Parts: sequence; structure tokens; C-alpha cells
Amino acid sequence: MNKPAHSLSHASLEQAAQWYVQLHDEQVAEHERLSWQAWLAQSPEHQDAWRYVERVGQRFAPLQNDNESHAISHTLRNTARASFSRRQSLKGLLILAATGLSGLAVWRGSPLVKRLSADLSTGTGETRETTLSDGSRIWLNALSALNVRFDATQRLLQLRAGEVLIDTAKDATRRFVVATEQGQMRALGTRFSVCQNDRNTLLNVYQGAVEVRNLQGQTQVVQAGQQLAFSGSRLGIATAASPSREAWRQGLLLADNLPLGELIEELGRYRPGHLHCDPEVAQVPVMGSFPLRDTDQALRLLEAALPIRVDKTFDWWVSVGPRG
Repeated sequence: MNKPAHSLSHASLEQAAQWYVQLHDEQVAEHERLSWQAWLAQSPEHQDAWRYVERVGQRFAPLQNDNESHAISHTLRNTARASFSRRQSLKGLLILAATGLSGLAVWRGSPLVKRLSADLSTGTGETRETTLSDGSRIWLNALSALNVRFDATQRLLQLRAGEVLIDTAKDATRRFVVATEQGQMRALGTRFSVCQNDRNTLLNVYQGAVEVRNLQGQTQVVQAGQQLAFSGSRLGIATAASPSREAWRQGLLLADNLPLGELIEELGRYRPGHLHCDPEVAQVPVMGSFPLRDTDQALRLLEAALPIRVDKTFDWWVSVGPRG
């Protein structure tokens, strides 16, 4: 199974991108191919990084030479096979047979499948406004997925991925609930946003109040002007609400001492392809307002204001690292 980019090191991803550049040069020499094969054979992470950059590259820049593409794929398969013994291969087949169902579950839980199977969804750089049947208004952020389950007793939104901003309509007979993988939030006549990632749910309340109940049954009421991050087993401490969790609706990314790595991750929701931050500069604090609908401009502003360098290997492969 292909590993997600966030599980691969910045160094291996950048090396893979540079190899991609070299191998797709019409003047590529045989010794360069051999060097690439040697690099691939050094570690499974190199092979995962190569597969990732190749997947991204083929989406945004189809290869011009089919024969070359076939040769690279053939060599990759042979190199990968050579790095495993017959005993390891047999072990891998047994693991695959034993975990086939769990692998299917992981596939079903992938972000792409969540978006394709949801009632409402958005793609890269896309936001969506919807008025629900009860009159409530919702705004989906980029790369988000949401199911709507209204019945006679309650109004339920299931946030499967990404972020939603909600302005609830009054209904005295049905409660309004948002569910994530970490728990549920019951609106008490309110305007609020919910953002879900692999680790936790982030709630920001702008009007009214929201009652949080995580998977462990822990509860807390979050008031207007507060935010709360929680996991399935732990409630965080309420702090001041973040204006940035509303500002994306106007196409702005607001940063108030936001770590650069988090800002780059947010920009990545609006930019097709690969956008990655070197861990060496990921904690650099950022202040300011940046346009989400023009990520090139946002990156130029960051490069001008911070001790960083933006490297654009391709339009679809951009890395942010230390300057100099």
C-alpha cells in the first residue's frame, strides 16, 4: 500500500523529486539511471518516496515518452523485487492474505474515498456554501466531506474529513449535532466551525455555545469566543477562538504566531500537487494575512518576510526550506 506523504521524510521526498527531474531529461545518461537504481535500493522509504512523486507527477505532467515511462516502471519493479528475499516475499504474501480486510477498511477510510462517498464534498482549492432543509447555512472548506442526516428527532451532520463552518437555524423540536471521529458537538443556537484531522477535532464557537462530548463520554460547554481541541479520550483547555477558522470563507488565511508548517499545510488544501515544509523551519512563527486563492502570491509573501526559501521543482512540486 502506498504511504502518505506525511509519513515520509522531507529529505527522501526532495531526493525523489530531483531524481524525477533527472530521469525525465531527454539527455539522461545510463550512469544516472544506475545511480537512481542504487538510490532506490538503499531503503524502502526511497521506494515509497519515488512512488509518491511519480503518482503526483503523472497527474500533473504526463510523461512525453511512453517507452521511457515503461522502462522506468520496469526498472523500479525489478529493483524492488531484488531488495527482498524469497522468504521475505512469502512473509509479505501471508501478511497481505491475513490483512486483506483491514486493508480494504483503510482504503474505504482514505480521504479521497470519503469525499467521493459523502453527501457534500469539496476538492483542492474549492469551497462550497449550502443551505440545508431546515434553513441552516454551512460552508465547506477545501478537501472536506460531510454527510447530512436529518430526521424527525435530530439534525445530524457527520464531518468525515476537513472543515465546516455552520450557522444554525432555530428548531425547537430537533437538536443540531455535528459528529466527528473523536466525538459529538451539540449546538445551543450558534455559529461555529469544526475542523477534523487524524489526531483531533478543533471546535471554534463564534456565537451561542456548543456542548462537546468525546468518545469517552467527557463533556464540556464551549462558549462564544472560545475554541477547544479534543480527542476521543481527552478534552483540551478552552482558549480564545481563532478568527482564521472563519476567514477562509473570504479566501484569506490569517496567521497570528502560527507555525510555518501548519500554515503550509493549510495552503496545501488550496494548491494542486505537493507542497511541503522542511521540519527545520516548520516552527517559525508567522504573522499576517495571506490569499488562499493565489497560493503563489502567498508563498512569495512568506519568502519575502521570513528567512526561508521556496523551491519550485515543478509547478506541482514546491518545497519550503531554510534560506541560504
